[in-house]
Amino acid sequence: MKALIPVAGVGTRLRPLTYTVPKALIDVAGKPILGHIMDILVEAGVEEFCFITSYMGEEIEAWAQESYKLPMEWVVQEETLGLGHAVLQAEEAIAGKPVFIVLGDTIFEADVKSVLEKGGNTLGVMEVEDPSRFGVVVVEGEKVIKLIEKPEQPLSYLAIAGLYHITDTDLLLDCLKQLVTEDIRTWGEYQLTDALSLMLEKAAVFRIFPLEAWYDCGLPETVLATNRALLEKVDGGSVRTGGEAIVIPPVHIGEEVVLQDSVIGPYVSLGRGAQVRGSVVRNSILGRKVRVEGAILDGSLLGDNAVVHGRSISLNVGDSSEVNFEG
Repeated sequence: MKALIPVAGVGTRLRPLTYTVPKALIDVAGKPILGHIMDILVEAGVEEFCFITSYMGEEIEAWAQESYKLPMEWVVQEETLGLGHAVLQAEEAIAGKPVFIVLGDTIFEADVKSVLEKGGNTLGVMEVEDPSRFGVVVVEGEKVIKLIEKPEQPLSYLAIAGLYHITDTDLLLDCLKQLVTEDIRTWGEYQLTDALSLMLEKAAVFRIFPLEAWYDCGLPETVLATNRALLEKVDGGSVRTGGEAIVIPPVHIGEEVVLQDSVIGPYVSLGRGAQVRGSVVRNSILGRKVRVEGAILDGSLLGDNAVVHGRSISLNVGDSSEVNFEG
């Protein structure tokens, strides 16, 4: 089975972090977003990957090839014209074979192995409060009868959660080409949901499968919420005091981290080589080789090599930045 993962997004809502790091490589609970996704797929039996890249694609490729010794293909989306357009760029890689499409900025929990074993066109769904932000499905039982991209009026609260198992791949590609040829756009872009709707019109059958959890990583606050949820699953330890720090779980502490006269946690991820002295850090993600001294951080995202001196409350700081509240 081959997975197709679009990771071409710029991640404007996560700036300044995404000025220097592609969104798919932002660390959450001690691992890049893309790493969480790939681990789930590998465990489910996916053996080949194709990535659609654009912005800082070289960095994503270097990380993936270093982290996973699996067959990989790389396709560049020269123009960001929508998810449907992105998938069409991978025509040569997926034509004539089933494919599992997963968006590269969403972490999820689902029984992917069962989906792959059952076969057939299948869409991962989850109920949401605001369907206007998503593509949604209308179903009878488990069978899809209609799909709508970002509906202004809610016909369904079942959102397509960024997971698509497609066995009629050639039909999908034909429908994507039809969108482009006839310039059929929704919200200014060629949408994958619109191509799936054309497939329905041409008698393709789609069923749904539920996600157990769906973690959004599109905004600073949702990245932090995802970090909290994932940490709760892996660190159930008790409060511990070691060296010169108090650690309140759940936390992730990377290798070579230095803690001195500090309180860490709950809900904190510290990247490799981070240094925290005389500080309190909670509900935050600190990147690799970050230095924090004499600060109180809550609800903060700090990129690699960032430096913070003095007291603060909440920060969203990109790589190699320095923030000084002293003097």
